[in-house]
Formats: sequence, structure tokens, C-alpha cells
Amino acid sequence: MTKGIIFDLDGTLTYTLQDLCDSTNHALREMGWPERTLDEVRQFVGNGVHRLVERAVPKDVTAESLEKCFSIFQRHYLVHCQDHTSLYPGVKDMLRDVRERGFRTAIVSNKLQAGVDELYRVFFRGVIDVAIGEREGIKRKPAPDMVETALTQLGLTRNEVVYVGDSEVDVATALNAHLPCISVLWGFRDREQLEEAGATTFLSHPQELLPLLECLTESSRQ
Repeated sequence: MTKGIIFDLDGTLTYTLQDLCDSTNHALREMGWPERTLDEVRQFVGNGVHRLVERAVPKDVTAESLEKCFSIFQRHYLVHCQDHTSLYPGVKDMLRDVRERGFRTAIVSNKLQAGVDELYRVFFRGVIDVAIGEREGIKRKPAPDMVETALTQLGLTRNEVVYVGDSEVDVATALNAHLPCISVLWGFRDREQLEEAGATTFLSHPQELLPLLECLTESSRQ
């Protein structure tokens, strides 16, 4: 029986793309480098903000210049991570319904822990039980380490949890953690990209989650 749900954050629960793009372009401008479009940044996200910056900077920059750019990004994003960020439509009601049904919940994100903590404070306090971001000592997704940490903190086994995300990184994370994966279609990747990554189960709207979980439970009993 499913007792818990682990959610990705960016592109799954929250629309964060504009703020990530703005902070990326702020750092690029400070370095005197060309800026990136929103669509380019959309394709760069998913593997953590350091990887986002690595993908955004011009080719063949020095390691020192890359780290300077990343530091500028970090400082800007921690101040401006809520300028345009919001819950996707329907997510607030979905999380309320999930909690009322007694599910334990966690966020597992490649966003830096400080950024996760700030968004947790604004959107998820009292609604989500555990919120894990990138930190020292835990490998980023798609490694299973963050998920395993969440399972321990939730007090659940992998047989009791499903994973919900929006990207190919999330599909791989669920596979590596041996969890069923539900891929949302309102996030940063389209269905074709997700199917190419191996996704098989999809949500078009947050309110479809509970009925889908019921269907999956019934299927597992047969």
C-alpha cells in the first residue's frame, strides 16, 4: 500500500523557471557573457544549479571564472528566488488532499538546501513533512541518496512510496531508487522527452494524483 509520496520541486510543485533564468542572466551579465533565453534555461535545469550555470556559460571558460559566475548566481538567487516563483495551479489543493488522506510527503530537489528551505518556508510548512536539497555528503539526483535519506526521515520503505517528478532526471532517480515514477506534464519537459527517458505513467493535472494512486494500488492487489 502506498503510504508516502516523494515530490521533485522545480517544475513539479513550483514554477521557478523565470527566477532561475533571471539569476542566471544576472550572473552572465556580471561576467560580460551572453545571456540565455528562457527556453535554453528550461533545458539546462534538472541537475542542480551548479550544472545549470555550467551549461549556461560560454564554452572553454576557466574553472575560476565558472566558480565566480556560480557565486554571483547563488547570491542573486537567494535574494530573488521568490520574485516570480509560485505553486502550479492545483498543487495547493492536491497537497491538502494528500495530507487529509494521511500520506507522508517529502520534497527531494537538486536545488541548494538554502533555496529549498526558503521555498519550504513560504509554500510548504505544515503541508510537506520532509524537504531535502543539495548539500554536502549526499549525492545529487539521479543518484538515489537523497531519496534514501527522505525514506529514512519519513519512516517508510521504498515499497510504500511513489516518486513524482517532471524531468528525465526524475525518471532516472526513481529507477535508481527502485520506486514507481509518476511524471507530470505541466513542468519543464514535454511528454516526448519524458517518454524518451523511459517514463510510462503521466499526470496532466495535480488533481489526477489521488485517483491515479488508487488505480495503482488496485492494480498491485490483482
